[in-house]
Amino acid sequence: MTDSRTPVAVIGAGPYGLSTAAHLKACGLPVRVFGEPMVSWRTQMPMGMLLKSTPRASGIDVPQAGHGLADFCAATGETRYASDWDVVPVEAFVRYGEWVQRRLVPEVEQVRVVSVDRAGDGFELKLDSGDQVGARAVVVATGLSGIAHLPPELAAAAPEGPTAAGPVSHSSQHHDLAALAGRDVVVVGAGQSALESAVLLVEGGAASVRVVARGRAAVGFGAPPDRQPRLRPRTPFGNAWSLYAFSYHAGAFRHLPPPARRFLVCRVLGPLGAWWLRDRFLGRVPVIQGRRIVRARVRDGRPVLALRGADGHGGEVTADHVLAATGYRMRLAALDFLGEGLRTEIAVRAGGPLLDGGFGSSVPGLYFTGLPAAASFGPVMRFVCGTEFASPRLARAVARAYG
Repeated sequence: MTDSRTPVAVIGAGPYGLSTAAHLKACGLPVRVFGEPMVSWRTQMPMGMLLKSTPRASGIDVPQAGHGLADFCAATGETRYASDWDVVPVEAFVRYGEWVQRRLVPEVEQVRVVSVDRAGDGFELKLDSGDQVGARAVVVATGLSGIAHLPPELAAAAPEGPTAAGPVSHSSQHHDLAALAGRDVVVVGAGQSALESAVLLVEGGAASVRVVARGRAAVGFGAPPDRQPRLRPRTPFGNAWSLYAFSYHAGAFRHLPPPARRFLVCRVLGPLGAWWLRDRFLGRVPVIQGRRIVRARVRDGRPVLALRGADGHGGEVTADHVLAATGYRMRLAALDFLGEGLRTEIAVRAGGPLLDGGFGSSVPGLYFTGLPAAASFGPVMRFVCGTEFASPRLARAVARAYG
């Protein structure tokens, strides 16, 4: 039997990792957390970005009172973010996450987990420091790390993968979009990341910016707070019965058929710009829409996109750089720190690990939270407010099994 002093290992120190660790500690479990606090938010989001989510949808859930975003603002003198009309800068959100970490999870170990394998009735973790750590259970909370999605039609122009310095990059590779100032940039995508990146590029001095909204008739923007439907339940994402179900009854989501779950994760709360971005975007950024990218290549050092519409007509778009704001896609292979033998034991459904009601995978003692859990618990797992649903349930499940 694993010694009661053997810790639960949490891999990742972003919102889901910190929230999970705080709940595990409150259950009386020994915990070790590995990772750099808020690293994805600090390095993979562009400077000047504003959160699409409202302030009340941007709190990191912890069992101790007084650690919400408003509490952080009051304690530190930060600008107050409380109303649905307030927009939270990513830099302020990073400071908030680091504040939560210092107060509740100060023992975060800023090392990288190189591998996780079975060891008896527990697990063995190897760290990039050279140390080896035993764990009774492992929680994977690695967020967006390693799962940036580059559509196959763009891959030919980036045969060795997207890079910030190459002809094609992914939006997650640009913390400072000023590196693209003075250049002709095509942004691929129709969601918040694409539209906001395009605006930031224009405001940052790019020579020319165009958006290619693959196959969409038009880009869209959400409704402001005063235009939400009045006879629908309120949620962190807007007023709608469907959003209420996804937000507050995520446990039922995993009982849907896998094809339905895959479809809903992709489509619900899908590509749409924030209401506050509309005026900064319209009239300033040209949009090529109703065309799909059929192939990409590099000609004379510049990326060229071949387009085709439903009418069969095509055309080409040439730029200095293509920025793929094409989101993230869960792939177990991307979690290469999980030993190959361990990965083959993980049952997968609807594009992610198949999880039970306590976020446990088919491998006893191995848990997933955040984006990897979306295939089982729905689109709310893509957002910070999903910590309110996920973390208490996961911690209680681990405490029952290993406490």
